[in-house]
Amino acid sequence: MMNYRKQRTFYGVCLLIMCAVIGVLSGCAAKAAAQTPTPSAPAPSTPAPDGTGNASKVYMTTDISPAGLAAVYEALGRTLPGKVAVKLSTGEPGGHHFLSPDLIKDLVQSVKGTIVESNTAYGGRRANTAMHKQVAIDHGFTAIAAVDILDENDSLSLPVTKGKNLRENFVGSHFSNYDSYLVLSHFKGHAMAGFGGAIKNISIGIASSQGKSWIHSGGKSKTNPWGGAQNAFLESMAEAAGAVMDHLGERIVYINVMNYLSVDCDCSSNPTPPELDDIGIFASLDPVALDKACVDQIYASDTQRSASLRTRFESRNGLLTLEHAAGIGLGSLEYDLIKL
Repeated sequence: MMNYRKQRTFYGVCLLIMCAVIGVLSGCAAKAAAQTPTPSAPAPSTPAPDGTGNASKVYMTTDISPAGLAAVYEALGRTLPGKVAVKLSTGEPGGHHFLSPDLIKDLVQSVKGTIVESNTAYGGRRANTAMHKQVAIDHGFTAIAAVDILDENDSLSLPVTKGKNLRENFVGSHFSNYDSYLVLSHFKGHAMAGFGGAIKNISIGIASSQGKSWIHSGGKSKTNPWGGAQNAFLESMAEAAGAVMDHLGERIVYINVMNYLSVDCDCSSNPTPPELDDIGIFASLDPVALDKACVDQIYASDTQRSASLRTRFESRNGLLTLEHAAGIGLGSLEYDLIKL
């Protein structure tokens, strides 16, 4: 009887010890769990407002006027040497969202610039030089500066050194007549590219008529701009822009004007009315950062009123152009936004 009682006591003590051990271990586990951070979604990156750090600098003003345009240009701190070309879109007749000659006159004349354009590949009233020059007259550009159609005579080839789709880019033969380029872009939506800004202006915009077909087709055709793969077209724009940038080095600056914000390009003869209020003028020495800053401004705008533009960007996969441009070293997707 005594042996049985001793045995039962022994087992009871063992059970108590085991419970205590389990309790300690459980408490440690709970404490460790409490000290381990719960994974969370990454915070969205936001550009630094003060221009510090290693990101590209993008200057902006809400003053859409000749004085505002002069201010962002001066902020860039780069003097354009020699004979200056001012690349802009003269606008398809019927449309009226292109940059106003009254807005750009003072800046164009201050750099003693010649306005340059290239003929279209899609037809319309800018498909040949004679018609295109008449459009420049009708839209008031010849009243403020000389106008030169870069591919009036022929094309010349620029090498593409980091091309996935292109090995060369075709620009108008007059391209080499200029020492430096001031790129004035009206930032807006675009039926094929999603949006148009600085990168589009120095790729499709500077390309000759055959060069436009070459880019649109992803390097497949110099005569037919239609039917190419969408992503190849978007990447080819970045690659063609790289050829222009390689040629010019530091002899180029970029300004985007965010007004008359339609989903349609200035190449449309019947563009959709603007859906957002004017935002401002943006400038940078980095065209990738500049365009990215403008895209971000759309996403930061009233979501209901910017819905059509955002849908246009996304349905065309437009950001691929900037991602590819950054990937081949044309600029940075990170920027510091400096308000003037």
